Amino acid sequence: MQCDRRVFLGGLIGLGACSGPPETASLPDFSSFITGDAARHSIEQGADMLTNPRRLTGQPWETARLIQGLEFLAVELPNGPRWNVLLPMAQIAVPRARGEWRQAFGVAPDARAQEVIDALTLVRTAFARRSLSGAIDALRTPLFTPGGQGTLNLLGDPPALPRTRRALLDARQELWSARDEGRN
Repeated sequence: MQCDRRVFLGGLIGLGACSGPPETASLPDFSSFITGDAARHSIEQGADMLTNPRRLTGQPWETARLIQGLEFLAVELPNGPRWNVLLPMAQIAVPRARGEWRQAFGVAPDARAQEVIDALTLVRTAFARRSLSGAIDALRTPLFTPGGQGTLNLLGDPPALPRTRRALLDARQELWSARDEGRN
């Protein structure tokens, strides 16, 4: 029996070694804030933006900000140590909705979240500087398909994202419930 346990434990250790470290991501808006909570902010902001999608039409920089938050949440919620207690459903639902927004905005399915966030930061910075060409250049292929102007057009006229919207609304409700119960 002792031999069987060692084989079993050795197999578990081997499986853990194959998976590698979990993906991580950070948002530039929160890199200098000690007390800022990027996850809570992204949930609140994303739920608001997806509840009122017309405010994104014609504002690709705002859609870029939404996608940055979504990409961050897709990595943070399943990997952040506190979310399995505070947001048990959101840590499953938000990453599952990732395919919907990636398909809608032409984000490569295998792209790392931080690559997407960084590229969209360049888009937002270019718009702040009133550089349309800078925004187009930041949306390069293969990270974004169709890339450039085609992706910018998608950002400027975002489609409905029902699965993503539901995931964010549920995440916000979980946050509020945790707050009301004093768990956060």
